[in-house]
Amino acid sequence: MSEQSIGQGGTAVAQAPAGDMVVVEDLRRTYGSGETAVHALRGVSFTVPRGELVALKGRSGSGKTTVLNLVGGLDSPDGGRITLDGTDLAGLADDDLLALRRDRIGFVFQSFGLIPILTAAENVGVPMRLRKVPARARDERVDLLLSLVGLSDHANQRPGELSGGQQQRVAIARALANSPVLIIADEPTGQLDADTGLAVMDLLRAVVRSEGVTALVATHDTQLLALADRVLELRDGRIVTDE
Repeated sequence: MSEQSIGQGGTAVAQAPAGDMVVVEDLRRTYGSGETAVHALRGVSFTVPRGELVALKGRSGSGKTTVLNLVGGLDSPDGGRITLDGTDLAGLADDDLLALRRDRIGFVFQSFGLIPILTAAENVGVPMRLRKVPARARDERVDLLLSLVGLSDHANQRPGELSGGQQQRVAIARALANSPVLIIADEPTGQLDADTGLAVMDLLRAVVRSEGVTALVATHDTQLLALADRVLELRDGRIVTDE
């Protein structure tokens, strides 16, 4: 029997089969031109297997955020190829890229990115409102996700009434709202203290297991890297180690 996770509306859905969720081939990205050009990526290639948490590490300016932006369809490469869940991103029109980011990718940012005037529950429900998910199914999914991240008792609190760690848990729940196949997290613990950051990273790993989702996370925290299935090190726009 295949393992199962919880999809929208609380229904069980099978986890993704084995294989690669993300395939990056000879990725190149340069900003600017001439003598002032910044070569952010210089031929980066790697894969992210389904159901794994893969971490990107490297100093500031090594290319981590550029990789995440390209894989997430927020930017376009100058060369190379990105395949996400079997789809070549280069072949997608703008509307298709928008739909992919909304429906198949969940984003978690260092700054949390929550809407201040909305409650935790309302923030989690925003992605489903954009997809016009019926209210009852949306509410059930919100309740399920807040329970998953341990915040059922904080559903009606606004971001300003929550700690940094709690806000990032809300952001993780929101990233899972539309049952994405991939979570992209850019320094998700960067604004948190060591203990809280470790708890948030541990939660991300647990989510990967329980929801059958794949995660690509950029972090420079050595304690957090230990929780990843694989660690890719970037230096000067190139992959230098794959552990």
